[in-house]
Amino acid sequence: MEYLWYIIASIGAGVGTGLAGLSAATVMVPILIVLCPSFSGETGAYQATAIALASDILGSAVTAATYIRHKNIDLRRGWVMLVCILAMCTVGSYAAYRVGNVVLGGFTLFLTLGIGIRFLMRPDTSRSDQAARGERLDAKGIAISVFFGLTIGFGTGFVGTGGGMMMLVVFTAFLGMELKTAVGTSTFIMTFTALIASVSHIVIHPAIVLEKWGVLLLCMTIATVSSLISARFANSVSNRTVGLVTGAVLTVLGASMIALNYQDVLRASSLPHEVLVTFWRYLCYIVPLAFTLILMHMLLHIPRNVFRKLLHVAAFTSSIFLVVFGESWQAVTITLVLFAVAVWPLLSVAERWSGYGNLFVEKSAGEVKQSLLLLFLSQAVFVAIACGLMGKPYILIASTAAWGLGDIAAAWVGRPLGKHKVHWRLADHKKSWEGTAAMAAVSFVACLVSLLACSAYSLGGSLLVSLLVGVVSSLVEVCSRGGYDTVTVPAANVLLLSLLSLCL
Repeated sequence: MEYLWYIIASIGAGVGTGLAGLSAATVMVPILIVLCPSFSGETGAYQATAIALASDILGSAVTAATYIRHKNIDLRRGWVMLVCILAMCTVGSYAAYRVGNVVLGGFTLFLTLGIGIRFLMRPDTSRSDQAARGERLDAKGIAISVFFGLTIGFGTGFVGTGGGMMMLVVFTAFLGMELKTAVGTSTFIMTFTALIASVSHIVIHPAIVLEKWGVLLLCMTIATVSSLISARFANSVSNRTVGLVTGAVLTVLGASMIALNYQDVLRASSLPHEVLVTFWRYLCYIVPLAFTLILMHMLLHIPRNVFRKLLHVAAFTSSIFLVVFGESWQAVTITLVLFAVAVWPLLSVAERWSGYGNLFVEKSAGEVKQSLLLLFLSQAVFVAIACGLMGKPYILIASTAAWGLGDIAAAWVGRPLGKHKVHWRLADHKKSWEGTAAMAAVSFVACLVSLLACSAYSLGGSLLVSLLVGVVSSLVEVCSRGGYDTVTVPAANVLLLSLLSLCL
């Protein structure tokens, strides 16, 4: 059975290297240390890292050769990173041997999940201000390359990741390379870093070759072939497709490996069951509601601006539904995060549909999915604060209802009737006093109803608190730009209600 996992790990490692320049260790090490008993000893993770690094040598080499053949490499902007990384590989390898299994294995598992989520949220790392290929590094670029080169070099030897993902981020985000050029350059560097780090691991711990030579040869062969095939695929499709495919694979892999690695802890806890139940209830609420709204829009030809706010209702009421019907605040928080991670790639794919633009009104490209991501992630934080830290669910319910319904009122009143624009220095000058007043009034009513239904406040206390929430909601909303009222208004409300709960 172990050999099946060796094959799966090698294929996954090769695919990651060829698609996005990821180190073989990012995929291979979690599978080997979690699913293969022969790598569960004191030096199991260290041996798994050495095998992954050895697999990286030829895998990165054939990947780099493929990208070079398509002219996707830029060593003029990568040579400083190459020198610094090579200088620190051996130091990291020795440190990893001294630290041992726990730090090495755990770090790699969570790194896999983090990389996957990062790709799903931003599948294309290209920038609008790309540097010209072959352009020399300036002083700032050299400083960045030295800092990250030394850091990545140590990490390459210590964790055995090869530094591919980190190099990709540095090359695209800081040094202005195009995505495929960054992948080609990083895999070229990884060929040498993997060689040095692998040799260092084997010299420090020769049993890797003596005890695991069969596994070593098998993994190297399969990973190399997989890298070559994946690299050819990556050079024939768009950057976005590469990012989405890689993100989906690594997210599923990382989550699965973490679950397997901590299965004893999870079995002893009721949280996994609570999350499953809560997530199912959430799907039973949000999916039929969203489908009904979309069907109404198609049959009744609801104006797009009105339909946008109706979807808004479905989104913001979902967190209230979860707080009321969820198993625990921890399960609700995790459910919101999981849903946010799932929705992003689905909407990224849906954007390619020709009818997407007719269904959703976007102020800018990708605005809908970005707003939903911010909404669900921020609501997860607010649930943790209101229900977990404060232990008062009404804070989340009242603050969200005040923002959600108030924002709808501001739009539906402000757009047709807003004749008097707000000219405050900090305000969004597109917003009107009429819309602001509508939000204050509706936020007041929404908060009052929520407090009377869910809190222990008296009628007088509820009126006072609701008045303050209405005023704060409208003021924060009118000063919020770029659609960030999704976060700023409920955040201000949660803070206000939490402080008032300590005073009243």
